[in-house]
Amino acid sequence: MFVGHTAVALAAKRQAPRVSLGWLVAAAFGLDLIWPVLLLLGVEHVSIVPGATAFNALVFDSYPWSHSLVMACVWGTLAAGLVAWRGAPRGLAILVGAVVVSHWFLDAVVHVPDLPLWPNASLLIGLGLWNSVPGTLLVEGALYILGIAAYVSGTRAKDRIGSIGLWAFLLFSAAVWVAGPWSPPPPSQQGLAWFSFLGWLLVAWAAWADGHRRTTH
Repeated sequence: MFVGHTAVALAAKRQAPRVSLGWLVAAAFGLDLIWPVLLLLGVEHVSIVPGATAFNALVFDSYPWSHSLVMACVWGTLAAGLVAWRGAPRGLAILVGAVVVSHWFLDAVVHVPDLPLWPNASLLIGLGLWNSVPGTLLVEGALYILGIAAYVSGTRAKDRIGSIGLWAFLLFSAAVWVAGPWSPPPPSQQGLAWFSFLGWLLVAWAAWADGHRRTTH
């Protein structure tokens, strides 16, 4: 998923109004922010196969340390521990950890069976929604709309940046996601890994726009 993860961050902001949306986006995309590092180190592997699914050309050969369920829980626990160490209440720490772990469950909806339950597990999970472009657009798009509604109903812009910056972020994310099935495949695993670091741009963009908004509850 892509905007589905953003939707979780947007919805979580309503439950954690004092937390920057940037941190919540980083949590929601956490596994994908770790993944390119492991690709470049040669620890995990992905193949570029045009037509692998209707929605993209990626075959995830091995990513047990970033995308297995057990490791997602480990990363989520570490994120929760970091938040708690910074002085956040226990409930908030648990929420951030849950946002990290949510990544695996959303990916399990769209991926073909390639998500391991733990490193070296033989059983792989995936419902394969990516095999249908209309289905992916409908399901993930609905999640995105719900996430946007939750965030917008609980915040108000302080200035034009809080309005224009937010909607630019949301529309840019949607455009990148919708363009996926019609975009050329990445040139290589390394090229994909370097491109994936742009996820940090979305984290910074979300934090910038959210900093110019105030909560209303």
